Amino acid sequence: MSAYIMYEQEEWDSSWREAYGAPTRVLLEKYGGKVISACRENERVEGETKAPTVAVLIEFPDMEAAKAWHSDPEYQPLIALRMTGAKAEALLFSGL
Repeated sequence: MSAYIMYEQEEWDSSWREAYGAPTRVLLEKYGGKVISACRENERVEGETKAPTVAVLIEFPDMEAAKAWHSDPEYQPLIALRMTGAKAEALLFSGL
């Protein structure tokens, strides 16, 4: 069953993106991950929290692949890099 990771990200500096993109894509491919959507144009239609500046939805073949990608030792420095210019909330959930 497919699994998804959804990021709601508040970005204040995008200078980290160039160094983050290519290695993150390689790791996503390693675990069968696919970015479904990544956009700055989003709108909160329910709830009280402010809409994020960036929303990202990634699909994986299953929960194990999603967890393995996120905990991969090669991804950890990329998370730290992202955090130099953005704060994210991430949610992992399974598909139907």
